[in-house]
Amino acid sequence: MVTKQNPRPYDVAYLENPSQAELRELALAHTPACERTAVGSINKVSRNKSRVAQYTYVISDDPSAWSSQVIDPAKARELIARQEAYIREKGKLIAIDGYVGLGKKAYGTTWLYTLEGANIAGMQQILAFSREEVEGEAKGPFQPIFRLVYTPDLFLDDMPGRQAILVDLENWVTYVMGADYFGESKKGVLRMLNHYVYQEGGLVLHAGAKAVTMPNGKKITMTVMGLSGTGKTTTTFSKQGDLTEPIQDDMVGLWPHGEISVTENGCFAKTEGLSLESEPIIYKGTTSADAWIENVYIDENGQPDFFKTKLTPAEVARVRDLLVATGSSPENIQKYVDGEVRFEDVVDENGVPKDGWDFVVWTQNGRSIIPMSSIPGAADLRSIPPIGSMGILNRDEGKDAATPGIVRFTSPEQAAGFFMLGETSKTSAAGKERGKTRSPFTQPFFPASHGLQAKRFAELASTMSGVDMWLMNTGYVGGDVRDEKAGKALKVKIRHSSAMLEALLAGNIVWKRDPDFGYDIVDVEHPANAALVELVPAEILEPRRFFEKEGRIDEYRAWVSNMKSQRRAFLERFAVDPKIIEATCPA
Repeated sequence: MVTKQNPRPYDVAYLENPSQAELRELALAHTPACERTAVGSINKVSRNKSRVAQYTYVISDDPSAWSSQVIDPAKARELIARQEAYIREKGKLIAIDGYVGLGKKAYGTTWLYTLEGANIAGMQQILAFSREEVEGEAKGPFQPIFRLVYTPDLFLDDMPGRQAILVDLENWVTYVMGADYFGESKKGVLRMLNHYVYQEGGLVLHAGAKAVTMPNGKKITMTVMGLSGTGKTTTTFSKQGDLTEPIQDDMVGLWPHGEISVTENGCFAKTEGLSLESEPIIYKGTTSADAWIENVYIDENGQPDFFKTKLTPAEVARVRDLLVATGSSPENIQKYVDGEVRFEDVVDENGVPKDGWDFVVWTQNGRSIIPMSSIPGAADLRSIPPIGSMGILNRDEGKDAATPGIVRFTSPEQAAGFFMLGETSKTSAAGKERGKTRSPFTQPFFPASHGLQAKRFAELASTMSGVDMWLMNTGYVGGDVRDEKAGKALKVKIRHSSAMLEALLAGNIVWKRDPDFGYDIVDVEHPANAALVELVPAEILEPRRFFEKEGRIDEYRAWVSNMKSQRRAFLERFAVDPKIIEATCPA
C-alpha cells in the first residue's frame, strides 16, 4: 500500500500554485541567468546542460537491486536534513500540485521549489495535468503519491559535483540539490513513476506516441521509442497526411492487452536546428511569447538563434557574465577574447571542446516546453486507442552508420532484442562521449535492475497480437556531417523519415529479408516501392548498396560482424533469453 504524501511538509510560507504570469515574474526576479527574449519568452541558461546521472543516487544499502548507483541511507538522511534546514532558512517555497497522467492512470504529485527554481516550476506546471483536469469539480483534500523537492542553489561541498539527486523509492520522494537543469525535475518524478508502474504490472516506455488512422479506418496508437536526440519528438509531432494525431512526447505506460497511458500534458522539445520549415509545430510553440526555453542562444537583438554552435571571441565577450555565472573559467574566457587561444586550439575534430573550454561551443541541448493545447490536431488524451505499432529510433553516425532507413522485425523475439538494446550513436544526454550508446528498452530511467524490463516486456507482449514492430535510422549512412559534406555519407532527413513512416502506415512497402540480420528491409527493386524510392534514396533504404557503390564493402562487413558481437555481449549481460539473442544476432 502506498502512503499518501503530505503536500506541505515544511514549516515555511508557500506560494500556492502561482499562475504562469506570476511564475514568469518570479523567474525574472529570482532565477540566475534568466532573461526575457525579444519575442517575450523566458530563457534560462543552466549550469548543467543535461541530466547528471553521475550525481543521481537511489537511497539503498543493496546496490545489486538497482540500475543506478546507490547512496547509504544514513548519508542520504544527513543530506536531506541539510536541504530541510536550507529550505527553513529560505522561508518560502513554490508549490505546484497536479498529476502525472489522466483518468485511472493519474498519479497525484506535488513539486516544491525554492524561488531560484521559479523557471523550473513554470515549465513543470505546463507538463503536469491540473487537478481540475483530473478531479473535475469535486476536489477534496489533495493527497499526492509522489513528491519532488528542488533546491537548485543548495551546493554540497562534500559531494561530487557539489550536487545530488536522491531517489527515495520507499517513500516516493526525490530530492534535487545543486542542479538547475529542468530535466532533473521532469525525470525526477518520471523515474519514480517507472518503478511504481512496474509494481502495478505495467512498463513505462521512453517513447512518444501518436494516434494513427489505418487504411481500413481503424485507429491505433503508434509508440516511437528513442533516446534523447534521436528525433523522437520530431517524429511524434510530424504529420503523415491526415493519418496521425500526436498523443505524447516522452514517456508512455504500456499495460496488458496494449493499453496505453499518458504521463505529461506537453513536450520538452529540442531546439537545435529548429526551423519553421522543418518542424512548424515545435517552432511556433518555441517562438511564442508565452514559451519557456532553456539553454537557447539569444543574439544581441534578443532573438533566439537555434543554429548557433561556434562562439566567436566577440560573442563570448558579449555574454561573458552569463558564461561565468554558469561555471565557465574567467581566465579562459579572457584568453579567448584576447585571441591568445583560438577555437581550433581547444576543439577536437569532432567539435568537442577540451575541459575548461566548453564555452566556445554553444550547447546542442537547447530545449523548449510546449503545452499540448498548442499542438494543432492533437489526439483526445481521454480516449487513446490500443497500441498497434511500436517503433524504435536509432541515430547512426560516424563509423557505426550502416543501419537501414527502416526495418521491420520478423518475430517478437527479434523485436524484444532491439527493444532491449535501445541503440543509437548519438544522444543529447551523452555529454562528450561518442560511439554507440545502448540503454535497455531505450529506457535509461528505469531505476531497478534493467534485466527486469526484458521479462516484463515479454509478459506484456504475450497479451498483444497483430502489433507491427519496426526500427528507423534517423542519422546517417556511411559517416557523419563532415562525410556528408564531402559526398561520402548520406543524411537521413526529416522528409525521408516522414516518407518512410507514411509508406509503413499505409501498408505500401514490399519487404525482403536482410541476409545479415534477418529483419525485413525495403525491396528497392520492387516496382511497388518505386514511389518510396523516389522520395528516399535506395542507398538509405539498403545501406549495403551505398558501401558497394563507394568501394567500401569491407567496412560494411566489419560493421555487421562488430554489431553482432557487441549486441550479443550486451544482451548476455542482462541474462536475456537465448532465443531473443539468436533472433537479434543470427549466426
